[in-house]
Amino acid sequence: MLLSTRARIQHCRACGTAVDYRVPPDDNRERAMCGACGHIQYENPLNVVGTVPVWQDKVLLCRRNIEPRLGYWTLPAGFLELGESTAQGALRETDEEAGAQIELGPLFSLLNVVQVGQVHLFYLATLQSDAFNPGPETIEAQLFAEHEVPWDELAFRTVKITLRHYFECRKAGRFDLHCSDIL
Repeated sequence: MLLSTRARIQHCRACGTAVDYRVPPDDNRERAMCGACGHIQYENPLNVVGTVPVWQDKVLLCRRNIEPRLGYWTLPAGFLELGESTAQGALRETDEEAGAQIELGPLFSLLNVVQVGQVHLFYLATLQSDAFNPGPETIEAQLFAEHEVPWDELAFRTVKITLRHYFECRKAGRFDLHCSDIL
């Protein structure tokens, strides 16, 4: 099944010829196939990695300086780059977006955002200080206690779900891995 919300591949990455969508002989779903060179292009989900940075009883949020959702609050996160692990990507994104120095903890939430072909992974993190130096993608970085979180101004559903789990776990005194699908 091809997602209607995603752009279809038009040309072969190997030779530039227009592609056709058909099921390869050894496969079970449509792929972008080049009739000229035979190259098959696979479309796979993108990984978004980030952290839930904590300082005492507060979490760090970043106000977005980019679209989508310019001006809304989010956890520091972004797309995983080739050549890095999910943990390395989460560390990099936290530094790039918030200028925050952290000690990375365990993976905390994994959310499959099926409609847009993404997987969001958030790690727990302990802030090493409450001093931040946000990068160009962030208007400001700020600490929030649970009752201060701008819940109606959060940029993404995955951030809201992750924060709700975090505060529930903190009250329970136990931090388990949370996995869910957003359909």
